[in-house]
Amino acid sequence: MAIKVNINSITGTSPYDVYICQPSGSGCFYITTINSVPYEFDIPEPYNSSSAYMLKIIDSFNCTTIWWGEYCD
Repeated sequence: MAIKVNINSITGTSPYDVYICQPSGSGCFYITTINSVPYEFDIPEPYNSSSAYMLKIIDSFNCTTIWWGEYCD
């Protein structure tokens, strides 16, 4: 089942590199680079089998924003 991630606001300066990670911060993988929000994406298989994730966003000045989220059916 697809897990949707919605990014509605970001602080910092575009462009932004978007990553999805395991809650511990390990196993991060690149999703895309965006210039504006809102932005929505599905966590791709086989990475969509966890019950919690960490979203990592890095702006053009290499500043990192991290958000931990929990997925529930």
